[in-house]
Order: sequence, then C-alpha cells, then structure tokens
Amino acid sequence: MTIFARYVFVQAANAVLLILLSLSGVVWIAIALRQLNVVTSQGQDAWTLIAMTTLALPNLMAVIAPFALLIAALHTLSRLNGDSELIVLTAAGATVWTVARPLIVLSLIVGAGVAYVNHMAMPWSLQMLRDYTVQMRTDLLTQVIQPGRFNSPESGLTFHIRERAMNGELLGLIVHDTRDAKQAQTFLAENGIIVKEGKQAYLIMTHGHILRRTDTKDPAQIIVFDKYAVNLEKMETKATEDNDLKPRERYYEDLVNPSSTSTSWRTEPGKFRAEIHERFSNPLYPLAFVLIALATAGQAQSTRQNRSQRLVYGFAIAAGCRLSGLAVSNLVAITPSAIPVLYGIPAAASVISLTLMATANLPSVSAWVRQVRGVGR
Repeated sequence: MTIFARYVFVQAANAVLLILLSLSGVVWIAIALRQLNVVTSQGQDAWTLIAMTTLALPNLMAVIAPFALLIAALHTLSRLNGDSELIVLTAAGATVWTVARPLIVLSLIVGAGVAYVNHMAMPWSLQMLRDYTVQMRTDLLTQVIQPGRFNSPESGLTFHIRERAMNGELLGLIVHDTRDAKQAQTFLAENGIIVKEGKQAYLIMTHGHILRRTDTKDPAQIIVFDKYAVNLEKMETKATEDNDLKPRERYYEDLVNPSSTSTSWRTEPGKFRAEIHERFSNPLYPLAFVLIALATAGQAQSTRQNRSQRLVYGFAIAAGCRLSGLAVSNLVAITPSAIPVLYGIPAAASVISLTLMATANLPSVSAWVRQVRGVGR
C-alpha cells in the first residue's frame, strides 16, 4: 500500500471498530433490558444475565458489521472531501480507484469476519445460549421457587411447594398449567426431584394425582400415579418437543446433512435451505456497501456542492439492498427459485456501482474539447 492508501485504510478501520462497538453496545443494552426479568423474577445472578445477552450478540453481528462498514466508508469519504484531500488528489491526476483500493481491502476483511460469524461463532453462541436456558429452567425449580409461595415463571403456569428437603427434594408439589386453552391440568405430588439427562432436565414426581379438564362442561379427569416425569423443556412456551436444534443453531454440516429424525427438518426443510444460502450471501454485502459508498460519495466535490445529499443516497440505497436481501431470504424458504435473487442483489449492486465509478472517471465532452484546443495551440 502507498502512504495515502494506508492513511485511508487506518482511518476507515478505526471508524469501523468504533461504530461496530457502539452499535453492538446499543444492541447489547436492548437485549439486557429485555432479559432483565432473568435477574428480577427468576432469581438468576448478574453473570447469567451478562452471559445470555453476550451470547445473543453474534446472531446480529452479520447484519450489524456491514452497516458499520458502510457508515465508516461514508464518513471517511466525507472527511476526505471536507478536508479537500480528494480535490487535491483529483487535481494531481488520481482517480477514485486510489481511494477505492484500501476500502475494498477493508471490505474483504469484514466479509471474512461475517463469514466466520455465520458459520462458526453464531451456531456456537446459540447452542451455548440454549444450554443456559435449560440450566435456568432447572434452577427455577431447584433454587428460585420458594417454599410456601405461588410462583408463575410465565402466564398460565404456576408452581408451589410446601418445603424443600436438604437433599434438594421438593415436598408437597403443585403444578398448575393452563397455557393450553383446550386442556387445563394440575399435578399434585407428595415428592418431586430434578433429574438431568444430557442437555434435558426432567421433574420426576412420585405418589400424586393429575387433574385434567378438556371441557368446562365436563367433570375433571383424575389420574393417580406412582411416578410421573415432566420434561422441563415443555415449561417454556417456545420449546420444541424433542429439543431439536433450530436451523440457525446448527453448524454447516448439520444444515447440509440433517438427521432424518429431526422434527424441524421434516416439517420445515425450506428454513434449512434459506439459512444455508443466507450464510453464504451475507459476506457479499460488505463489498457491495463499500462500492455503493464510493459510487455515491467517492468523487471530489467542492464545498459549494451538496455532499450530504450523496451520503444520504448512499446509505438509503445500501439499506434498501439489505432489506431486500432479508425479504428474499424468507422467500427462499418457500421456493428454491428465489436463490439466484438472494445472491443477485449484492452482485447487481456491486456491478452497478463499479459501472458508475468507471464512467465517473471518464472526462466529459467539454473537457475533451478543451484538451483538443490546447493541443492545437
């Protein structure tokens, strides 16, 4: 790199880091505020809140990072224009490619980082977050629920225990579940204990009854049991029956070759297809965003020209491309014929931007006339 290329690269890279940290901090605070009930109502410590909110960040980094690069590129180009550096370079015979090279190198680095997050960091963090959720659900019964109190971890679900033994056994257990409008049931047991098997946790109840009502007009059914197990995964509204991983929680190998017993694969195979192509198309946006920024704000402009308008155009065009990509990603889950469009959006934006950059470097007709007259003299 030349001295000027290194200068532009350092300026843009510092701006990317600052903007990325700022956007990530705002997103982290928003997630933390939404998950604040983990500490206040479910009795978890502050470390659990920090861990869960931090593990949720990589899921959004693939969207945040390209926009951080876009804002940094527009800011760097605006600063170069404001300090008249682009005007001096243009007067010295330099073209837009002089500024484009370091920004394109930076976009390739960001694109590689987005690809790493998509294929490695995001599945790992979401699987860790899933483990925290299971652990938190287990702690809800073994630690949080206080004897003699009625606790409702969510609407329609109530727990009550008479006391807790020294070995962790729950005595005098009541579980009232009315989340299903078609079936309300109440578990009453003399004893209960939490048992973990792999990543799942079960509530084993002994010597009790189940009161089940499917219709308000009919009498309740009473079922007597000596031992009954409830999967604590069902104590969360969004949980799946077989603890199956969602497409976003899977590594590439699991997406391409899912297990034949996977419930999510059998019911919604389109989401697996959409997730695969979304991970490969995301890294194309950093390069497309940089080229859009160069095409709209990469030309030298005087202080009398409206530079802010070009910055707004560049951001709006890039945001429109990304929103279109997210919409097409949902369409890919429905029909495979939309897959080329998913890759075509960033590719078309890049080609059009390159064309505009190339034509902008061509001298105008009046400039050619002035040059010919100068030679004739």
